[in-house]
Amino acid sequence: MKAILSADKNWGIGNKGSLLINIPSDMKFFRETTSGHVVIMGRKTLESLPAGQPLVNRTNVVLTRDKKYKAPSGVVVVHSVEELLSLYSDWDQDDLYVIGGGSIYKELLPYCDTVYVTKIDYAYQADTFFPNLDEMPEWEMVYESEEQTCFDIEFAFTRYERVKQ
Repeated sequence: MKAILSADKNWGIGNKGSLLINIPSDMKFFRETTSGHVVIMGRKTLESLPAGQPLVNRTNVVLTRDKKYKAPSGVVVVHSVEELLSLYSDWDQDDLYVIGGGSIYKELLPYCDTVYVTKIDYAYQADTFFPNLDEMPEWEMVYESEEQTCFDIEFAFTRYERVKQ
């Protein structure tokens, strides 16, 4: 399983239910990386997508504790990590991408072996954070792109991998 996100320099990922910033090349990377795969998200993340609709050309899975939740057509709903894992136990784990929000990332990070982080060199006002992988000995940054810019925003595409014990 993999996770994919953009984070500011404090590992902030969102504020008031929205992304901190929209960077076109980051959105393109997200689209190209997750297209044709399974994306796993929480209810609020699904509802934050355009018109609350699932992402096209992906299998959309919502993990929610709300047993009465009615998702839009084409969305698979699971109510626990165990249900998610049993549903996808036969799948190649490289096909599964966790896309948010904050509580879903925290819950599924122990099952991830790769995390793609678009690191933004700026501290935004944020109320949702991703765990700081740089402070976790079980994670190692194995790739960092050259610095990119979008107007005056500087960022880099990075990849972290779980350290093999």
